[in-house]
Amino acid sequence: MSDAQPTQILTTQPAPAAKRPRRRWLRILLWILIPIVVIVAVFFIADAVLRSYAENRVAAEIEKNLPDNVQGDVAVHIGGVSVIQQYLSGTFDRVELDAPSLTVQDAPLSAKIVATGVPSDFTQPVAAVNGSLTISQTSLNKLVSIPGVTGDLALGTGTLAYDGKAELLGLPIGYKLTVKPEAAGKTVLLHPVDAKVTTGAGALDLSTLLSAITSRGPIPVCVAQYLPKGVEVNQIDIVPGTATVHLDAQNMVLDEATLRSKGSC
Repeated sequence: MSDAQPTQILTTQPAPAAKRPRRRWLRILLWILIPIVVIVAVFFIADAVLRSYAENRVAAEIEKNLPDNVQGDVAVHIGGVSVIQQYLSGTFDRVELDAPSLTVQDAPLSAKIVATGVPSDFTQPVAAVNGSLTISQTSLNKLVSIPGVTGDLALGTGTLAYDGKAELLGLPIGYKLTVKPEAAGKTVLLHPVDAKVTTGAGALDLSTLLSAITSRGPIPVCVAQYLPKGVEVNQIDIVPGTATVHLDAQNMVLDEATLRSKGSC
């Protein structure tokens, strides 16, 4: 019998990874990140509160300064990422105004306005204002009058029609004239496209009269008298029963004096 002892094989186990330094770095990272996240959250909450306050204030100022014959609510939206940054800079990039249910002299219409470069000081001019007014045929006839027009205006597809009167050989002749409106800043030019005799024709040949009516050139109508001073018309879209008038203005102060003023031709 042998006295030799069996050889023991010793295996070396790898030392456990040091977890304490990693946990310490994680805690440090959390101590840095959590305050940053809280600050960012507080900033956006404060920005949202200030945005709501500013929108309500602008809406209240505009509604307060509307002319006496204009009533309705105005909704305001301030664009841009940060209202705080825009306020501190002294200028809001973009302000949208929406008034879907205005009444002017008891005639309903809707208005949308986009203003850019709006100063936080309301006594300073806005860089640019673009807007649109959408009006029904009924409201249009309540608010707008065209010299020499008898009866109501009728809105068609890109055109409007109205009744008029002329004299031929001492006889009163009634006619219906169809025109195509063209925006021209302070005025709207009515280009005659068709004329039809409605009354008083008898046995007369009226081709010369109709030709004279349609070929006399555009009829200018002053629209500045219905708009605040400095506002001009740049486009008119007409569909049956409804017209949309597109407006613009530059360097306009949105205060009571301006909103209550009227332009002239």
